[in-house]
Amino acid sequence: MTIAWKLVMDAADPHRQAAFWAEALGYVVEDNSALIRRLLDQGAIDDSALTPDRTAFRTLQAVRHPDDPADPVSGVGLGRRILFQGVPEPKTVKNRLHVDLHVGPERRDAEVDRLKGLGATVLWTVEEPGDHHVTMADPEGNEFDVQ
Repeated sequence: MTIAWKLVMDAADPHRQAAFWAEALGYVVEDNSALIRRLLDQGAIDDSALTPDRTAFRTLQAVRHPDDPADPVSGVGLGRRILFQGVPEPKTVKNRLHVDLHVGPERRDAEVDRLKGLGATVLWTVEEPGDHHVTMADPEGNEFDVQ
């Protein structure tokens, strides 16, 4: 039996993080506006849970693979998905879990440049026998590798 899962990342600004990672991975930002309208109509949430334009949750934003299905009622992805969850405290230590982007040696340098243009920073480069990758940080300092 397989188990469905999603990766959840804490974030100071979940919308900025979702925008970065959607661009970085070629994913799409989820549209939960139908779910939000339904919850508002039911009185289950109020405006304090939403962005000022009432189109997204204030402290939650997810991205999903564009080829994976989404629930037609809620807009929630049903496949490869990352949920960014707003938290008040800043990141303070190195990640215990990180994402590796596998682009191949022929695309690595161009991909690093593209990600820098999106707001990532290079932390260090590893070049040793059998391993060449660039460790970067996303806009909130979460480490990831480009291989």
